[in-house]
Amino acid sequence: MENIYVLIATGIGAIFLLWLLLYFVPVGLWFTALVSNVRISLLQLVLMRWRKVPPRIIVNSLIASTKAGLNLARDDMEAHYLAGGNVQLVINALISAEKANIKLDFKTATAIDLAGRDVLEAVQMSVNPKVIDTKKVAAVAKDGIQLIAMARVTVRANIDQLVGGAGEETVLARVGEGIVSSIGSADSHKAVLENPDSISKVVLSKGLDSGTAFEILSIDIADIDIGKNIGAELQMDQANADKNIAQAKAEERRAMAVAAEQEMKAKSVEASANVIQAEAEIPKSIAEAFRTGNLGIMDYYRYKNIQADTNMRDSIAGNPSVEPEDEK
Repeated sequence: MENIYVLIATGIGAIFLLWLLLYFVPVGLWFTALVSNVRISLLQLVLMRWRKVPPRIIVNSLIASTKAGLNLARDDMEAHYLAGGNVQLVINALISAEKANIKLDFKTATAIDLAGRDVLEAVQMSVNPKVIDTKKVAAVAKDGIQLIAMARVTVRANIDQLVGGAGEETVLARVGEGIVSSIGSADSHKAVLENPDSISKVVLSKGLDSGTAFEILSIDIADIDIGKNIGAELQMDQANADKNIAQAKAEERRAMAVAAEQEMKAKSVEASANVIQAEAEIPKSIAEAFRTGNLGIMDYYRYKNIQADTNMRDSIAGNPSVEPEDEK
């Protein structure tokens, strides 16, 4: 019975050792590479395990590139994997570029992949251009009429600018700016509605794809609508502002006139008070003149006669403010 247990344990140990040996020495993978005309030794596969590089990924990539006629080095693939890149995606992109006659080398492809861009999608976009729809862009022509336009931009990837080039957002922003500039330079909104392709020509002539990861093939105006009459609204706002300014100035002049009138009334009251005060001093002056002998009785009667004549003339002239001497 003990012999049976020993045999079972020995078998399990042998199976484990065989699995461990096949794991570190992938004979099947080596044989697959050999029949695919890919020269790689078992020692290199074992060392890949120690370097924590999956041998299957490297071997399959070597097989695919060799069948496609690409001469790639195993060390470059391992270095790209260790740098955090996607080796299989790069190889597929290189094969697609080779079939489409697109100039793309391994160094450029790995740089694009490490930059965070999908290199295979970029190659596919170079073969099959992508259509991007812009948002609705509002602009005002010189006659004050607002136009709302939406464009359809056809782009393809620019392989040389994928590393460090601007993305779709920059392209859409530049196209929107070009649409606003084109509509704003038009003398009339009718001219834009009659020839919407004039916007496309102006925008394309600006070289909006400069410094971006895309090449603009065409810009087509998909939709254009008439918006508000901005010019008329601005004129109305200006007229209301002018009216408010005029009313404010008129109110200021009225307030100044009222203040001047009040000031004149105050001065008149003050003058009347001074006159009354001066008249109150006359009897005192007459009495003082009598005492000093500077005024005689005949002089006083002549003064009274002159005063009575003056009051009579004022009464005849219709001045109600002066009462005749007899009524006082």
